[in-house]
Amino acid sequence: MLDIQFIRDNKEKIAEAAKNKNLSFDVEGLLAKDVERVTLLQEREELKSLKNDINDLIKQAKNDEERSEIINKGKEIKEKLEEKEPFFETVKKEYAELMAQVPNIVSPDTPIGKSDTENVEISKNGNIPQFEFSPRTHIELGKMLDIIDLERGAKASGYRGYYLKNEGVLLVMGMMFYAIQKMVARGYLPMIPPTLVKSFPLFGSGYFKGSSYDGAVDEIYQVATNDKESDGTVSKEQKFLVGTAEPSLLAYYVDEILDGAKLPIRLAGFSQCYRSEIGSYGKDTKGMYRVHEFMKVEQVVLCPADIDLANSLQEEMIGISEELHRDLGLPYRKIQICTGDMSAGKYRAFDLEAWLPGMNRYGETGSASNFLDWQARRLNVKYKDSTGEKKHVYMLNNTALPSPRILIAILENYQRADGSVVVPEVLRSFVGKNLIEPKAK
Repeated sequence: MLDIQFIRDNKEKIAEAAKNKNLSFDVEGLLAKDVERVTLLQEREELKSLKNDINDLIKQAKNDEERSEIINKGKEIKEKLEEKEPFFETVKKEYAELMAQVPNIVSPDTPIGKSDTENVEISKNGNIPQFEFSPRTHIELGKMLDIIDLERGAKASGYRGYYLKNEGVLLVMGMMFYAIQKMVARGYLPMIPPTLVKSFPLFGSGYFKGSSYDGAVDEIYQVATNDKESDGTVSKEQKFLVGTAEPSLLAYYVDEILDGAKLPIRLAGFSQCYRSEIGSYGKDTKGMYRVHEFMKVEQVVLCPADIDLANSLQEEMIGISEELHRDLGLPYRKIQICTGDMSAGKYRAFDLEAWLPGMNRYGETGSASNFLDWQARRLNVKYKDSTGEKKHVYMLNNTALPSPRILIAILENYQRADGSVVVPEVLRSFVGKNLIEPKAK
């Protein structure tokens, strides 16, 4: 969400951002609705003021006849106010719906493009392994090593379900803990946030396309079971499962005014993540590349309203993810996301992609996004600067390490001809061995 005055002053930029992000948004329609809203608001306030004046005039009336005339006038004003109220509430709701769809502008260095095919490769790191044998997929390796069970996972959980077992569990838990240790060493506060949340963290972070949940487009699981409040009454709040720790971490400071001297705030959240993947029907239907639930370590930073600082913090965040990829010995590349592959709220975005030999391509293993104050306005998170002025913070997030795709990358890059997999050195203390060997059938 953007400031309405900023939208008024920069309507051409907003329209351009919507076009470049392939979004259907009528900025002129929003501004017309804003004029209607402001007009009704002024009329409403004027009637309220007149109503207050009537109360004073009644007290000042010299006789019953004058008092009666004033009371009748007051009734007319009250009727007009009651008549205006539903119109105002309707327009206010329509205005809020449009404001929720306003896209953020993009950074000057963001590539203009229509789809992910026009993302720009910034750098590559590491050597793609050259095997003297035909490399196996993580599906084949997982079965040979008896660490992944997709068949029973599908029985228990359905499409995209899976079980991790044996050294597979140790690998994944090891890399999660290794990532958290790295975050703590870099000054990030570790947190295990809620994964079951109300709607506002998801709206605030931009995981709802509109102002409320739409099951047809939002890749979020809604929980159908009725919850109960502390007094035993049935809760009317909708509950959802998060797709990443980001919404929960951002909501930690909702409706608060932070001390600017304590910014930036760096958070690292470990959580289970849930994705309905409704927009990816037919894509990556086999294996663990695209699944409904997984674990992830997510970085979130709240900083002062300074674009240069926010950009430098974004580079810091993705730099830590790059270091994690190098620590694990994974070949990867860094790409800058073009406008057509960006969501509405993003100002600037980068992805990391690890090389996956079994798929013979790079696959996304991290994403770093700078939203400026787009999320903070939705969540009402502000700070007080050194002059005492209150401003919205800038919010950034980044995937430090996601469990299934990094597991895929490790298995496929570290495989040997006999189907065994070498354990990356930094994870050996967690796994308890240097080599995972095929199990006898």
